[in-house]
Amino acid sequence: MRDGGEKSADRALICAAGLPFVALRTPLARSHATLPLALRGEERHRPLSEGPVAEIDNRRPIKSREAGWAHRAAAALADADADPNLISAASFAFAALGAAMLLGAGMLEIVALRAVLLIGAAACIQLRLVCNLLDGMVAVEHGRGSPAGAIWNELPDRFSDVVLLAAAGYCAAGGGVMLAVETGWLCAALALLTAYIRELGRGLGFAADFSGPMAKPQRMAALTIACAVGALEPLWGWRGQTLMIALIVIALGTALTAYRRTRTLARRLAEKNPEGGNP
Repeated sequence: MRDGGEKSADRALICAAGLPFVALRTPLARSHATLPLALRGEERHRPLSEGPVAEIDNRRPIKSREAGWAHRAAAALADADADPNLISAASFAFAALGAAMLLGAGMLEIVALRAVLLIGAAACIQLRLVCNLLDGMVAVEHGRGSPAGAIWNELPDRFSDVVLLAAAGYCAAGGGVMLAVETGWLCAALALLTAYIRELGRGLGFAADFSGPMAKPQRMAALTIACAVGALEPLWGWRGQTLMIALIVIALGTALTAYRRTRTLARRLAEKNPEGGNP
């Protein structure tokens, strides 16, 4: 057991080298919470600007990150020397597979096969989210980040949003629903816009704004429920209407999310520069 003087000396030495400390709260992280970020590989999620924003402020708050199954899965992947970037790539692979199932469901007339594809699409959406959770946990909690991690953390997510939401529109259109394709692409564009506003704020030195009401987890939850219900909708004579309703809800909620994030960013800029001028 090391006494307080030795620990203080160690911290002073590391701080003198310019390596910041954070206090992590997750059970697996407590044992190495006093390690500097650079030694733990957490540069993967560092903001674009080297400002005073705490690293922990730039991770999406997800309750399942504290779940036991998530810690066990992340630990198993880390023990297997899994690359967080490949886990991020897997998230897009699941999204692409889910999108393909949605497109196939839109073209099928056989009710049973269409239902199987819609249930499969719902499963792929959730597996995409699991990968989104585990890539960051392996990179941060287990120190497996890489210099290109920030790219892999964002780009697969953006492609995944686009292919899934657009494919949902085509699936609904396969049932003869008017304006479904356009609504799907509108949802995709709005999803990109909300992510852009969040990253714009980070680039200006602020903590990431993950506010809703229709951030990525809520969009994917709505789409998952729509796929599951859509598998049963032929029982009451529908074909694609369930997905269309979900896309309308997603579009309205995501537009409101973009507005709220823009308003928050404008307020932060006003507080940072009350006299105007460039931030």
